[in-house]
Amino acid sequence: MIIDGKNHILGRIANVVAKKALEGEKVDLVNCEEIIITGKKEEVLKKFKQRRERGNPHKGPFYPRMADRLVRRTIRGMLPYKQEKGRKAYDKIKCHIGVPENLKEKITEIKPKEIKTKDFIRIKEVSSFLGGK
Repeated sequence: MIIDGKNHILGRIANVVAKKALEGEKVDLVNCEEIIITGKKEEVLKKFKQRRERGNPHKGPFYPRMADRLVRRTIRGMLPYKQEKGRKAYDKIKCHIGVPENLKEKITEIKPKEIKTKDFIRIKEVSSFLGGK
């Protein structure tokens, strides 16, 4: 299954991907940088900066900066990744920035929920704030 993440809310799309992976499907999530996080921009950036700076830089916990890895880490939080079934499901998930050439014509359409708030930020903005490329 190939899902386009453009204009989807992060938690909602992560939930769908996690459930599909636990059912045994291989899931590719494209356009990860266009996924939305709802909330005031300053609050969201503050939360992600706090997560990034938590712990020891040599021993962890390590938190990603790149957009696709941020999304994959969010999906990991919705899986029992410390158990065998969770690890297998996590291995079936691939996140991509943009749309790779080999996946262009196979995208499954999932209609995004209507965004009722004007306060949101895209993952690419969070990623660039954290120092990602």
